[in-house]
Amino acid sequence: MTTAPTRTRTVVVVGHGMVGHRFVEALRTRDADDRWRVVILGEESDAAYDRVGLSSYVGTWERGDLALAGNDYAGDDLVELRLGNAVTRIDRDERTLTLADGAQLAYDALVLATGSYAFVPPVPGHDADNCHVYRTLDDLDAIRADAQTALERDPGAVGIVVGGGLLGLEAANALRQLGLRPHVVEYNPRLMPQQVDEAGGEHLARMVGELGIDVSLGVGTSNIETADDGGLRVTLGEDTVVDAALLVFAAGVRPRDELARDAGLDIAERGGVLTDLGCATSDPAIFAIGEVAAIEGVCYGLVGPGYATAEVVADRLLEGDAEFPGADLSTKLKLLGVDVASFGDAHGRTDGALNVVVSDPINGTYAKLVLSDDAQTLLGGVLVGDASTYGLLRPLVGQTLPGDPVSLISPATDGSPGIGVGALGDDAQICSCNDVSKGTLCAAIADGSCTVADLKKCTGAGTACGSCVPLLSQILADSGVEQSTSLCEHFDVSRAELFELVRASGIRTFSGLIGRFGTGTGCDICKPTVASILASTSSDHILGGEQASLQDTNDAFLANIQRNGTYSVVPRVPGGDITAEHLILIGEIARDFGLYTKITGGQRIDMFGATVDQLPQIWQRLVDGGMESGQAYGKSLRTVKSCVGSDWCRYGQQDSVQLAIDLELRYRGLRSPHKIKMGVSGCARECAEARGKDVGVIATDKGWNLYVGGNGGMTPRHAQLLAGDLDTATLVSYVDRFLMYYIRTADRLQRTAAWLEEIDGGLDHVRSVVVDDSLGLAADFEADMARHVEGYECEWKGVLNDPDKLSRFVSFVNAPDTPDPTVSFTSNNGRKVPVLLGTPTVLTAAEPAADLATEGNLR
Repeated sequence: MTTAPTRTRTVVVVGHGMVGHRFVEALRTRDADDRWRVVILGEESDAAYDRVGLSSYVGTWERGDLALAGNDYAGDDLVELRLGNAVTRIDRDERTLTLADGAQLAYDALVLATGSYAFVPPVPGHDADNCHVYRTLDDLDAIRADAQTALERDPGAVGIVVGGGLLGLEAANALRQLGLRPHVVEYNPRLMPQQVDEAGGEHLARMVGELGIDVSLGVGTSNIETADDGGLRVTLGEDTVVDAALLVFAAGVRPRDELARDAGLDIAERGGVLTDLGCATSDPAIFAIGEVAAIEGVCYGLVGPGYATAEVVADRLLEGDAEFPGADLSTKLKLLGVDVASFGDAHGRTDGALNVVVSDPINGTYAKLVLSDDAQTLLGGVLVGDASTYGLLRPLVGQTLPGDPVSLISPATDGSPGIGVGALGDDAQICSCNDVSKGTLCAAIADGSCTVADLKKCTGAGTACGSCVPLLSQILADSGVEQSTSLCEHFDVSRAELFELVRASGIRTFSGLIGRFGTGTGCDICKPTVASILASTSSDHILGGEQASLQDTNDAFLANIQRNGTYSVVPRVPGGDITAEHLILIGEIARDFGLYTKITGGQRIDMFGATVDQLPQIWQRLVDGGMESGQAYGKSLRTVKSCVGSDWCRYGQQDSVQLAIDLELRYRGLRSPHKIKMGVSGCARECAEARGKDVGVIATDKGWNLYVGGNGGMTPRHAQLLAGDLDTATLVSYVDRFLMYYIRTADRLQRTAAWLEEIDGGLDHVRSVVVDDSLGLAADFEADMARHVEGYECEWKGVLNDPDKLSRFVSFVNAPDTPDPTVSFTSNNGRKVPVLLGTPTVLTAAEPAADLATEGNLR
């Protein structure tokens, strides 16, 4: 905690978006003498969140998922955050602000970070109840509510998006996820007119249309009327009428400069608060940053230039002389599953510019380079369908081409890009969001940064949009930094390589493996890893023979250890479907053993507080009652969450409950590099939150959409669409292949999300393996899964039927005859809560304590 000295002045930040937050972080990081106290005024009720990733909110509807790290400034007494209270007036003479609640606030310096608002064209009827903009979390909540109401009336309801730019296609994707059929209306003759050229726009429109999205180009919206059924009748051009459930305006943004206008600050000709290169307005005590700032008359609508303005003002308040360095307006993104990128002079407006184009309509790719009149210097480019070379091409803008221009946008004979990071100079900008050059990264590597994570932490590269992360790995490799893939000091091969050694050699013991392929006696890394691989490649019991000594604490006792040394008991409840008899059985066991019960997010019931010696007694009753292990302790399938599906829900399109049960029973007991969670939703309303799961399935009117790579935890990831409108048999075969490919190739303790991000080729490669069988391994994957399904047996049943395994379950903590004096239990509204009286004695096995703390109890 810091205490503000008397000399501290107050800077007030109006607006708590991404740029406002970046300014506060920059100022507090640099202000070592605590010269400034910061007060942040946010009009929205949410603290700063990732507005660039706004569309991902549709996948989870969890507002906190997009929160920017540190946006509450906890523990910093020099930062005060006030949300939900707009500023209504600036008094420049008194240097005070008036707030919506009537309060006044004084400032020494004022930073306007009010951003932009969504532009709504003055179309007759634009203010109808079903008309929305696409700008904030609240906007998306309102769109969702109208979409749900519309789909109750008509499962094939249409949602119109006015605007075919970046934001418009994002909005179309959101409507598609909500279950509506999007119809994009763009006044220009092509989609994304600011980013792509005419030919690129044609490719993009064709690919978007193939996704089931209607596109109307070169036409405006002339009238909007409310229909008798509560929907909209939208007139396009002169006489084309489209019936729609709702309409979203995504026709651009305008700077929110009304406060500045009312205060008499200079405004740029096309809007925005006019500033100099130091981001100072016509009042030297007031600065403007982000989208509201018109730097020398120009507003920039991307996050990278916004961050640059935040850094400039932070430096200026600390008596520096930083100036806005200019803006890189390059963009790269995946819209509706289609890669799109543009950089530099994408439209060839430079005098004498030459175009080099490689167009492949069959494979859906288009690439154009814009060159100087002597064909020596790269000026810009457009990429549609495949933007894999963007990271290397963008830094070359303004530089002499390193080779034949056609080769730069054509795959090499081995399938790799025709250029590498070695062609980039030290001044090449690798991360445009945070203005990090190749030279800065190379200097960090020379100072000891040897991983991508190190470079992110040291330089900030890759911490915003993330598009430059692949280049970081390439720069590390180009700098001669060897990226070790060794499992540990005892095995100099990766987990994936060790997996193949196990399959090829047929060796089924740790001692045999380390004797032939490793050194030493093993450690807490390789022993559980080998145990997992052996379990993934056979149906042998994990506590049988030598394998028992390899297991970590949780697997050693087939239960999750808790903070007080007791264990949890988690029976399987496939798909969340449970009988009254099983509910009664769980209740009776919890009552008889005095266990705390908790319904989890995975739709099952956990029982906490069991001692080691009680575990066999509890499981005997559960097994006798027809229940089995839920494997909450294992790096394996945990749960398959489901909604109530078409059996009960009036919106359900498919039987999600039965599919969830079938998937959970199929993949139960499947050992993997990390835990696996699944979800099945019966319609696009996504009540099972399937897109937050490693494998997510969402019903459509034609079958099932399959999503992969979604994870919760510390770094949430949304699952991505692998294949759509599948019948059940095809869906199951694809899940078989995906899981087996993941199990064979992932690193230890690597979730599917991280695996997808790091595997060469990412999702597109995995799709080619799973759907197109590009490696010719589909039959092997399916055979491996069939072997697993056939050989599955409940692990606890295997223990109860084996006296040798049962003998392991002797408690040294809180046993009935020798209770641990350091642990007692108290009641908290009926909950059995452990109270540590001293340092508890905890039985440990191979798993390190740190791993227990972070992984043992996450479900």
